[in-house]
Amino acid sequence: MDVIYSLIPGMIFFGLVFVGVLIWAIKRGQYEDLEGDGNRILMDDDEPEKEPLEPGERKKRVGFNFPDAD
Repeated sequence: MDVIYSLIPGMIFFGLVFVGVLIWAIKRGQYEDLEGDGNRILMDDDEPEKEPLEPGERKKRVGFNFPDAD
């Protein structure tokens, strides 16, 4: 029973700290744009299309110039 007398003030202290951090975050604008990050991830720049390689150049790039396994 003696433990509860120290737990109650501790929980009140942590509750006040939580409320203080929440008020600080609201004043700093952390909750202003809730949908912006979600929309920003969908709007990405399209990568430019790569030009098709010529047959000789393709063979040079495939397999990092290792000899064929034939």
